[in-house]
Amino acid sequence: MLSTPAPGTLTGLQRFTPRQWWVAVLGGIATALLVGLPTDVIPNPVFGRPVPVTWWSYPVLAITAVLGGLLIATYVREPVTDTDGTTKDAVDLSDDDRRTARRGGLGGLLSFFAVGCPVCNKIVLLAVGTVGARRWFEPIQPYLAVLSIVLLVVALRARLRGLVACPVRVS
Repeated sequence: MLSTPAPGTLTGLQRFTPRQWWVAVLGGIATALLVGLPTDVIPNPVFGRPVPVTWWSYPVLAITAVLGGLLIATYVREPVTDTDGTTKDAVDLSDDDRRTARRGGLGGLLSFFAVGCPVCNKIVLLAVGTVGARRWFEPIQPYLAVLSIVLLVVALRARLRGLVACPVRVS
């Protein structure tokens, strides 16, 4: 059974400014490139992989890119104009914002490990060797993918709820 979106989640998206939508699109493209190129899920002449890309890597990359772009866009604020007419950016991040940013960053990193080649990852090779990478790490990659998406969704929901609960007033 699908759950209905949390109050404020869709409202937060509806309140996105054109600037935030542009950042979401550009952030999504950047996320796709940052995760997809080095893992060779997006074919390119620089990186290669001896283990073929799994079928589920493509949707995971697409979902990560969309969620990552939207999450990045939630940190965009419109410039605030002071009473003296000067314009400044609002850049104060609360502890909740930092915690949410860490969740989102961890989600992106896990997605990188999830769609990456199991025997190309130097960290995995150092930890468990080539045989361990194929026998131990490769089977848990789908679980890493799910966990990465869950972390990104949790971070995005928290950010969107915050946009509705505490909207930034532009004066």
